[in-house]
Amino acid sequence: MTIDWTHFTPWTSLSGGLILGLASAFFILINGRILGISGILGGLLIPRRGDVGWRLSFLCGIGAAPLVLFAIAPSGFIQAPRIDAGFVVIAVAGLLVGFGTRYGSGCTSGHGVCGLSRMSFRSLAATVTFMLTGFFTVFVIRHLSQGATA
Repeated sequence: MTIDWTHFTPWTSLSGGLILGLASAFFILINGRILGISGILGGLLIPRRGDVGWRLSFLCGIGAAPLVLFAIAPSGFIQAPRIDAGFVVIAVAGLLVGFGTRYGSGCTSGHGVCGLSRMSFRSLAATVTFMLTGFFTVFVIRHLSQGATA
């Protein structure tokens, strides 16, 4: 195994993880709710009275954060990621992720961050499943599909 040192970003990843962990802790302390993005979004599909405002604010904040960062960061500080997939592949992937979060009763932020910190066995099983599925998918895409096209 080799490390791509050009794209190895341990400090960025660590700081992002710390920010997500702190945000999750504050969210549950202040609101008494789990910071699971799929649950927050799903709560808008069948809205309850008095429950829409904070959900919309949260989701708008997630969308606005990168725009604010691009506006205040120096030029060249952030590079847009390269995605080697077409619209159809991205749409199918999004639908599969949506199906997986519904089937698994939550997403990586809900299970992986909040659930594991609460020592939930169900969240451990879900997180292991998410990770193994991701590892398997990357392996198939990067190694097995190259042999088929060669």
